[in-house]
Amino acid sequence: TLKVSPDAPLPTLPPATLNLKGYQLTFDEEFNGPLSVSSRGPCGPGGTRWMAHTPGNSDFGDARFMDPGPESPFNIQDGILRIKASKDPSYGRTDPWKRQWRAGLLASIDPQGRGFSQKYGYFEMRARFPDSPGMWPAFWLLSVPGSNPPGTPGTEIDVVEQYGCMPHNLCMTLHQWGPGPKHWAAGDNAIVPDMTHAFHTYGVMVDAQNITWYFDGVQMFQQKTPEAAKVPLYVLVDLAMGSGWPIDKAISPSYMDVDYIRVYSRKGSR
Repeated sequence: TLKVSPDAPLPTLPPATLNLKGYQLTFDEEFNGPLSVSSRGPCGPGGTRWMAHTPGNSDFGDARFMDPGPESPFNIQDGILRIKASKDPSYGRTDPWKRQWRAGLLASIDPQGRGFSQKYGYFEMRARFPDSPGMWPAFWLLSVPGSNPPGTPGTEIDVVEQYGCMPHNLCMTLHQWGPGPKHWAAGDNAIVPDMTHAFHTYGVMVDAQNITWYFDGVQMFQQKTPEAAKVPLYVLVDLAMGSGWPIDKAISPSYMDVDYIRVYSRKGSR
């Protein structure tokens, strides 16, 4: 007999194990000033730091990712980026997918691959997630288009995906996509302190041997590094909705708060 109690205490995490000795900061987004974001780029020198869509324009989920401007889902206050998901029933009439929700995504490269990407290193976000069912916040990495040889898979590393109906469930996944419709994935879930009421850090270390996931500096999961991940990776952060979970009880507006996004490389590797 398995007894489940809502009052059961959460597991106690072990001491932090992350060690960045010998690493240097290579990307530092502290959100202390105006957000440098464009709709479709260009990114990098002479452009913006972020783009508000995926480089392949493969936006996803049950909310539309909005452009900068009057309906922008992004706001910065006191060094915190706030990404808003909100519902407007009239908005569905102008969206080809009839989506009535708006939300936001940031990517660190544009469709031409310009912007920030890095082969190997440690990638980390400090954030607090929305306390609402139907929400699907994430921090993730993708291989730069064209960096994998033709006929080989591309890589996606989900540093964290969190579903609003499961505030303690940390989802960590390594995907390989292609060639064609092929898909392979390996991942793990972990029960952690509530991710909606406090800020936590979500990180992944990528090197030639392993990909290692961290929560608040504690190692949570590890996979051998496939060849497809030994290429430059770029950064994405988003507040999406759905992913198969109902959104009918989602709270409008809901917010994802991001304190910082930082990337490190081993000294002498760049």
